[in-house]
Amino acid sequence: MYTQIDIELHLDGRLQIAYLNQPETFNSLNKTLLSELRTFVKESSKNPEVRCIAISGRGKAFCSGQNLKEALSLGDTKEERVIQRMVIDYYNPLVKEIASCRKPVVSLVNGPAVGAGAMLALICDITLATESSYFSQAFVNIGLIPDTGGTYWLPKIMSRQQANYLAFTGKKIPASEAKSMGFIADVFKDENFAAESMEVLTTLSNLPTKAISLTKKAFNESYDNTLKQQLDVEGILQQEAAESEDFIEGVTAFLAKRKPNYRGK
Repeated sequence: MYTQIDIELHLDGRLQIAYLNQPETFNSLNKTLLSELRTFVKESSKNPEVRCIAISGRGKAFCSGQNLKEALSLGDTKEERVIQRMVIDYYNPLVKEIASCRKPVVSLVNGPAVGAGAMLALICDITLATESSYFSQAFVNIGLIPDTGGTYWLPKIMSRQQANYLAFTGKKIPASEAKSMGFIADVFKDENFAAESMEVLTTLSNLPTKAISLTKKAFNESYDNTLKQQLDVEGILQQEAAESEDFIEGVTAFLAKRKPNYRGK
């Protein structure tokens, strides 16, 4: 089914990890890879057996960004608007799919994440990285602006000043600094990354998936809402969460003083 991403199943299928599998180009992004990744996220979101998904890279890099050779081979940049069509037809649908995915989406950054590759990592719900990895908004280095949700998310996940600094300069930010700036969740030593990131993924795969999905939806809506509107959203979504099987299990387990066995329903 897939030719440029490699899927691994863990925890009896509750956890699915998609590896960008183009190590010879440092997992640069092209139309096929973007389409396959979007399909993976979409299908995982619909699959009731899947509780958590992750995205990582094979080889030495997480993702080096857009494959420029492919982009420039598609036609005249100005007359045929090839870059705009690439953004509209391939990048934007993937960004929207990750944002609307009903399962937690985690990026496992195992090496450099550059340009659109950096944004692919950052638009996920949780970003975990190796100590040796780094992030760069390298768009400016070739005269472009941040895409893949960059102009939306960067000013929201860090200060305006920091977003401007990174986007204007393309500076490489080590993972430890990225964590201190607040735009990734956690950093692990390279030799511990596989084990410690799997602990996080395992935890997420065993939690009440419905509640996580509704929390994600509420957070996304908060960017466009007033406080009053957001309070209304909370009431609606809280009722939906309270009608889930996981809520009943959570309350029952709490009263019985035992560990809950959530099923993601």
